[in-house]
Amino acid sequence: MNRLLLTLLIAANLILMGGCHGTADSAADSGTGDSSTAYIQNVGSDTMVNLALFWAERYQELFPQISISVTGGGSGTGLASLTNGTIDIANASRQIKESEIEQAEENGFTPFEIIVARDAIGVIVHPDNPINELSIEQISQIYQGEINNWHELGGEDRPIVRLSRETNSGTHVYFLETVIRMGSKEDSSIFSADTLLLPSSEVIIAEVRDNPNAIGYDGLGYITPEVKMIAISSAPGVPFVLPSVETVSDGSYPISRYLYMYTRGKPEGIILDYLEWLNSEDAQEIVSELGFVPISGAP
Repeated sequence: MNRLLLTLLIAANLILMGGCHGTADSAADSGTGDSSTAYIQNVGSDTMVNLALFWAERYQELFPQISISVTGGGSGTGLASLTNGTIDIANASRQIKESEIEQAEENGFTPFEIIVARDAIGVIVHPDNPINELSIEQISQIYQGEINNWHELGGEDRPIVRLSRETNSGTHVYFLETVIRMGSKEDSSIFSADTLLLPSSEVIIAEVRDNPNAIGYDGLGYITPEVKMIAISSAPGVPFVLPSVETVSDGSYPISRYLYMYTRGKPEGIILDYLEWLNSEDAQEIVSELGFVPISGAP
């Protein structure tokens, strides 16, 4: 899909949906002030916001009596809002933390998890960068500040500029745990202090496109031909693999994840109907169109 068209469609959706001010209670009560309308408030992951907007638009075409408000803000923001009882569905590009579950239980409910799609995290550089392959260990060393110049990796004598999403991003958390800490729960490594924290996937793409020294990471659905994806190896002797729908599906690409929605307890009523629809062929076709990876199995 043309990116300009995608942006215009998203902007139109935001305008149309901006007037929907539902809460967790409004969804259960089938709307306020108009018994024919029911509202669902959906907040969270910036990785998922375009996907959630297109889903909401399509669902409202099918069921005009349902009004779905979608906003981003990050996985942490969505899960905090869910815990506080101000929304119906939280979008998250990482799994909920134990501390967030505990906070929710203190507020009287246990979050219910639904897998809605899959995604890959692509590591990206400027198209002129001669580096084409990196191991996860090398990427970890870059982001910890142990490797600081591209010539250490066989590239040009240029300083490495590290880019990351902000700390409230589920993608940031996933990259920290899976890549920088290499999946070890005992590892407490963190991003190098000079890592530039950027507010959105689009900003990371723009910065890598314009900066030949930069390295960044982004969800597969946001990566454009303006940047170059790096093939990744998970361990010595393991082939280097580029992220794609196929390599996520067959498990060969090592930096892939599920995308989640969370509700306040087991979903019921219109929220359950909506979540079940997300597993339909119609909804999962949108997943493919936006560059994510479809799932199978009921939510």
